[in-house]
Amino acid sequence: MARPEKATPTITVFGGSTSRSLRVTWLMEEMGLPYRIRPVDMLAEQEDAEFLAVNPARYIPVMLDQGVTMVESIAIMEYLMARYGPTPLCPPPDDATFPAYQQFLHLGEAGLATLMMIPLVSRQFGPEAERNNWGAELALEMVQRRQKLVRRKLAHSLYIAGEWFTAADISVTYALQLGGNYAGLVLDDIELAYLERTSARSAYKRALEKSLAAVGKG
Repeated sequence: MARPEKATPTITVFGGSTSRSLRVTWLMEEMGLPYRIRPVDMLAEQEDAEFLAVNPARYIPVMLDQGVTMVESIAIMEYLMARYGPTPLCPPPDDATFPAYQQFLHLGEAGLATLMMIPLVSRQFGPEAERNNWGAELALEMVQRRQKLVRRKLAHSLYIAGEWFTAADISVTYALQLGGNYAGLVLDDIELAYLERTSARSAYKRALEKSLAAVGKG
């Protein structure tokens, strides 16, 4: 099947300033893809009919691209790289870094960010007496065990798959920032230095600036 033209209509991303939609917009900034952000206020009392029409499960991000509707940030990233690549953000399967890339691309969500939501919502929104509940503490312990894999890898390489930046770094960076800022995850010097490297990228700064501007905070 022929690969589509490099030029593409503007992609729409439903999201928020610090949500998982940042993974998607950061990736598109790295790839030079045109997009617009349709902000969603997940805490609004009034239902967002347009948003619920594209994702009745009521979570973000949602991506619309030429008749394609997708949710799940990692799946969206893989779709964009496959459809509009090739890109150095995704090493080829025969590259020595590919196994680590694949592992940490998914661990950033499945092993880290998803589990972090339990202590996060407990700490941010739960009744004071329930903020350190048993389930939240167990989830945080599980994250901390998986965090050892991140630390071990970063002890020997600049980035999570090797010596150059990939989409796996977008996945893991978001997870570490989420945990450190909102879920009580303690980051060591290696992780902090890593976040300094990844968040210094111009594509990250552009994506964050546009996200903040879209929700009226920039």
